[in-house]
Amino acid sequence: MRPSTIWFTLKQGIKNIKRNWMFSLASILTMAACIFLVGVFYSIVNNVDNIAHKVEQEVPITVFFNEGATQEQIDAIGEQIRQRPEVENIVFKSAEDAWNDFRDQYFQGSEAAEGFKDDNPLVNSANYQVYMNQIEKQTELVTYIQGLENVREVEQSEQAAKTLGSFNRLVSIASMVVIGLLVLISVFLIHNTISVGVSVRREEIGIMKFIGATDGFVRAPFVMEGIVLGLIGAAIPLVALYFLYNSAVEYVLTKFNVLTGVVDFIPVMEVYRTLLPLGLALGIGIGLLGSFWTTRKHLRV
Repeated sequence: MRPSTIWFTLKQGIKNIKRNWMFSLASILTMAACIFLVGVFYSIVNNVDNIAHKVEQEVPITVFFNEGATQEQIDAIGEQIRQRPEVENIVFKSAEDAWNDFRDQYFQGSEAAEGFKDDNPLVNSANYQVYMNQIEKQTELVTYIQGLENVREVEQSEQAAKTLGSFNRLVSIASMVVIGLLVLISVFLIHNTISVGVSVRREEIGIMKFIGATDGFVRAPFVMEGIVLGLIGAAIPLVALYFLYNSAVEYVLTKFNVLTGVVDFIPVMEVYRTLLPLGLALGIGIGLLGSFWTTRKHLRV
């Protein structure tokens, strides 16, 4: 397509938007609400995933062995655990390390620990610290480890895993339902907006067809109208979210002081590396879908 044709198509598309500004405004606002919610839910899900990953890294599963288990048997247990795809890393802690950690935590500066100088009371406390990369699969992994030979006990932070996993699933399902409904409404409103433009220009379109205008040439202004509506509908919430994100993070950290230093929110630029192209693609996609639907239904070209 020649630059002059693209420019003509763009001008006609913008003219259609101005001509039917009330319908256009309704389409833009609905699409903006849709993409705003996409951004909100995306930010929430991303940050919950980030928190879950931090929990995975800091709250391991602890695996204890049967009394009398040999180092060869312990190594075999570790190798079987490492082969699981949901396992990020495992760290072996000997009985001596376990006692040293316990002593430093509870007997620091106390002479009570001297009574155990030559006798380790945690002789059967050698263990593996298992760190995961998918906390929602913690129960499945624990069941697997419990079935391994020479495993005596498995300790887990089940409540943290269940809470984070359930919350993430709830947010994901709610976001898909709400966003799906708003996408349908946005497509319908763009369809109505462009339908009005087609009706207003029906006589002009007939003349264009009569003198030999191609199907693509007739459709192009309406498709461009849909794209422009989509871009505007995406740009508004994306700009708003960019400035609101940091304010929301500051508000949450101020309101809930206990989270400061515990929860690391994802920086806005990192969120927007994915959200910006996603939002623009969604806006253009909705605009194209609405405009193609309208031109196929009403122009019959």
